[in-house]
Amino acid sequence: MAGVNKAIIVGNLGRDPELRYTQGGSPVCQLSVATTRAYTNKNNDRIEETEWHRIVVWGKSAEHCNNFLAKGRQVYVEGRIQTRNYEDKEGIKRYSTEIVADSVQFLGSRPEGNGNGQRGNGQGARSGSFKAGPPELPDNYIPSDPGEDDIPF
Repeated sequence: MAGVNKAIIVGNLGRDPELRYTQGGSPVCQLSVATTRAYTNKNNDRIEETEWHRIVVWGKSAEHCNNFLAKGRQVYVEGRIQTRNYEDKEGIKRYSTEIVADSVQFLGSRPEGNGNGQRGNGQGARSGSFKAGPPELPDNYIPSDPGEDDIPF
């Protein structure tokens, strides 16, 4: 029997999308999405816990995310969880867990101060759903690993 590896995230972008291209020319976009859980503890204090998720989007969907998303925008992401290991610049083995998107839907309204709702191409605001169709990550793909100063909270 095969297992199930499915993640569904609804949250807000913590920074603008980062689009890159592999050596073979395939577009890949990284998103940083925050989800927040709120609850009341035993002392009746309201507690909010924020979890940050790394999202990897491939192909045309990567380009759409780069063109139409910006920091603060709400998204719905479906995909699979993937953990990879790599060596950093000092030769230390690191691990990175991310969600490889199968589909991305743009939700809610665009962030304030975003003008026409897009980054760069001047068309009107759009919402929509895009199928990602992610290929396997190439062996030489190393994600940007945010340092302490890059975490947006």
